[in-house]
Order: sequence, then structure tokens, then C-alpha cells
Amino acid sequence: MPQTVNGKEGFAALCLRLRAKGITGSDLLNAIEQTPRHIFVPSEHAASAWSMRTIPIDCGAFMEGVDLAAEVIDALKLKPSHRVLEIGTGSGFSAAVMARMAERVLTIDRYKTLVASAQERMDRLSLRNVVVRQADGSVGLQGEGTFDRIVVTAAFAKLPQIYAEQLVSGGMMIAPVLGEDGIARMTRLMKTGSRFERNELFETPYQSIVPRVAQYL
Repeated sequence: MPQTVNGKEGFAALCLRLRAKGITGSDLLNAIEQTPRHIFVPSEHAASAWSMRTIPIDCGAFMEGVDLAAEVIDALKLKPSHRVLEIGTGSGFSAAVMARMAERVLTIDRYKTLVASAQERMDRLSLRNVVVRQADGSVGLQGEGTFDRIVVTAAFAKLPQIYAEQLVSGGMMIAPVLGEDGIARMTRLMKTGSRFERNELFETPYQSIVPRVAQYL
């Protein structure tokens, strides 16, 4: 799908910003370029589509700035064979980008409105390897086996053990964890057999996770 002139300029500016952070992977940049960000952004915020600003969307949620979305996906080190679980679909932009880099993406959100809108966008882009569901993300997604990668876009006080059980050996989970100072930091958990290696990556603006499926919206 061809991008608008503004889209091309926005993508070029993004590439420069990411390069300054050492993010230069061609697979990621190609996936972002092939994903028309303007269809994920509310029309009244179209001018900010390629900016670092967080953008409000339906249900009181927000979509992260494109730089943060790219940083998180880059940290996942996706491969074409990977099965990915995303907790917090939001607009669906990150899921759409990851779908161009991985074998299958299963993304869930607690809000029916967001799930329906994201599914419409996946259909519009003919992304058949993305499954969008309404579900309670606080417990991961049971009954779907294990995943190579899990990414969460809502913060925990601490990483729940149930998520680790849904990772394959050699798998990776990235999620925001709230520190004692109240700041959420993106944290990476690597699983090797029954052992885990954890390290903090960068600060994020993500809000605390809310359990249970939303009854409204």
C-alpha cells in the first residue's frame, strides 16, 4: 500500500532517530515501512502519526509513539519462525508490524471496541497470521500452548510466574515493571530451561495492567 508524502517523510525521520539509538535492522524497518501507520491513528491526530508522542485512542487507551513501538519490537529479536503473544492490542499497529516479521501473532485486549477495530485493520492489510481476541491479559493466554516471545504493554508490580510458564525454553518476555519509585521500566526475561535471566531496558509510559475483560466498550 503506497504511503502518502507525509508518511514517507515521517518514516525517513523515524529511521534517523532510530539509527541514533543503534536500531538499524532492515527486517524491522521494512516491516514498519510496509505498515501504513495513518490507518491506526485517529484522524484528528494524523499529524502526530510518525512522532514520538503517545496518541489517545478509544476506551481511554493510548498508542505509544512510533519510536517506542519500534524499540520494543527491536528488543524482541523476532525471527520468521516465532509465535508471538502480545498483551494489549491497542490500535493493532505493533501486532501488524510483528506479523511481517514472525510466523504468527496472537494479540489480546480487554476492550471489545479495540479488538474489533484492530481486526478490521488486519483484514484491510490482509494480515492473515494475526489473531485478535478479547481476553484478560493479566494471566497471559492459557490453552494456546507456549510462545517464543511475549510482549506486554501494561505495567506489573512484578512479573507474574504464569507468564514464564507460557514461554518456550529459549523464549523471551518483555514487559513494563513498576519500580519502587513508581516508574515503569521495560524489563526483559530470558528463559533457559527452568532458569531465567532478567534485565531492565528503558523507561516506558505504560499504565498498570487492569485485570478481567471489560464488560463495556
